[in-house]
Amino acid sequence: MKILVLGAGAGGGFPQWNCNCAHCAGLRRGSTRAVPRTQSSIAVSADGERWVLINASPDIGQQLRAHPLLHPRSMVPPKLRDTPIAAVVLMDAQIDHVTGLLSLREGPPIELYCTPCVFEDLTSGLPLLPALEHYCGVHWHVLPVAGEESEAAFRIPALPGLALTALAIPGKAPPYSPHRNDSATGDNIALVIDDLASGERLFYAPGLAAIGDAERAWMAGASCVMVDGTFWTDDEMAAAGLRPERAVELGHLPQSGTGGMLDALAPLPARRKVLIHINNSNPILDEDSPQRTELARHGIEVAHDGMEIDL
Repeated sequence: MKILVLGAGAGGGFPQWNCNCAHCAGLRRGSTRAVPRTQSSIAVSADGERWVLINASPDIGQQLRAHPLLHPRSMVPPKLRDTPIAAVVLMDAQIDHVTGLLSLREGPPIELYCTPCVFEDLTSGLPLLPALEHYCGVHWHVLPVAGEESEAAFRIPALPGLALTALAIPGKAPPYSPHRNDSATGDNIALVIDDLASGERLFYAPGLAAIGDAERAWMAGASCVMVDGTFWTDDEMAAAGLRPERAVELGHLPQSGTGGMLDALAPLPARRKVLIHINNSNPILDEDSPQRTELARHGIEVAHDGMEIDL
């Protein structure tokens, strides 16, 4: 299995266009040793030829242009327009994970896998899918969600080497969702992707508000765990003077503190432990920070745009 990190940042990317926090300003000035990050999305393939896109960020055009593996193929006879992207899977309906669908409008019909909750959000509160019907069109595939007592694996026909399982996780629907204040199963998912040939497994959850027994069990069985790296502390945004909400109120488990992401990752046997969806306020963006040193001591990596993982 090959994993391409197309974007590793949270909403707004890094540096955020209108943000003058210490990290964004330091990156612009060159006084902070860090690299820019676009908004989070990954692509996964079993053979390096056909790919599934996991989330479609607003930066997707830039991200696809930056990765030759996702460029149109040279074909005989020549085909003027082509894409190795066979499908798109959405983890939720958040604006920074779905608006990139509009940038795929010049291509073939989008083979879209998402839960009924997400489909409802994208046809009502944020009606991207009706708009796309005037361009490429969308073939919606209902994404089954594993409950606490059942599994619901699904397959993408164009990628026969992969089996995918969605796990419902805690979190909020976006502000424009009809059920923003009445959460439903499938508003947010984690994704397990199994390589059927090698037996390797990826656990992917860029938004993770809490880790219960179900999430812990899935993570324990993964070769690579790529999870929510949004905030270092629960009060990070407020302490930086950016927003009053705490991390958990925004649907993200902070890395530090008792019961935080570091505690959850520590006992896992995974060969690769990677944080993604990193907010511009998070000190782990600074490669010389003590927080970054602590992650390295625990064998935890920080995703960056262009990162490639082979399992």
